Amino acid sequence: MRFRFLGTGTSFGVPVIGCQCATCTSSDARDRRTRSGALLELPGGRLLVDAPPELRLQLLAAEVDRIDAVWLTHTHADHLHGLDDLRIFSLRSGQPLPVHVSQRHHDEVVERFNYVFDARVQPPRGTSKPRLVLEPFDSSPPPAQGTSLPAVSVLGATLHPLELPHGPATVYGFRVGPLGYVTDAKTIPPAALAALEGVDTLVLNALWYGDPHPTHFNIEEAIDMARRIGARQTWLTHLTHRVRHADLERDLPAGIAPACDGLELTF
Repeated sequence: MRFRFLGTGTSFGVPVIGCQCATCTSSDARDRRTRSGALLELPGGRLLVDAPPELRLQLLAAEVDRIDAVWLTHTHADHLHGLDDLRIFSLRSGQPLPVHVSQRHHDEVVERFNYVFDARVQPPRGTSKPRLVLEPFDSSPPPAQGTSLPAVSVLGATLHPLELPHGPATVYGFRVGPLGYVTDAKTIPPAALAALEGVDTLVLNALWYGDPHPTHFNIEEAIDMARRIGARQTWLTHLTHRVRHADLERDLPAGIAPACDGLELTF
């Protein structure tokens, strides 16, 4: 199993438009952060995690020529608005691309991209539109299953959805084998913590040092949560321009490090 960080920035990205701060003007390539997304190679193919606005550029940089399925964590623009860039994959394969999304977010995705999912909307002859099929997973487990969400079979692997609060929104990370993926979370509820028990590698969002944020971990909160989970290695993502990669690499405690666009992990 291989994992690649396609993008490690927040909704503004880094550099931020018009900003002259030390991070935005840095010559360190690791300080250039596109919007958050990832690529996971599973036994049955490649799973794209989210579709950020820079998706086409991210996939070109990663030399990706095939995507076999998509996992959408939530419907915020910085995680969703690159969805049209998936058009090339269904056009090339001739098959619709499965998109795994929570039942909670299903209708909003359909509404936001009506031209994709409404079969009545047909592109003119000689043009195309993405061919995507939504595969909703349960986001409301029955009482008999406690508070854990049912596992989802994706490309020959078992993904355990993690239901995470993101202010008024809800985000769905996942656990697959030794990897836990948590983005855009403000805390990790007990059910998700239980699903992450014994994880070897954790991907965890963190914005900056200091000021608490209403919908995301700051770095201090992320460190506390990483220690609580106890993964061998935690990678921080969804970073803002208020932190430089080299400074984080120097200052973070052992076992916790900043991710950067293009970083690859092998399991």
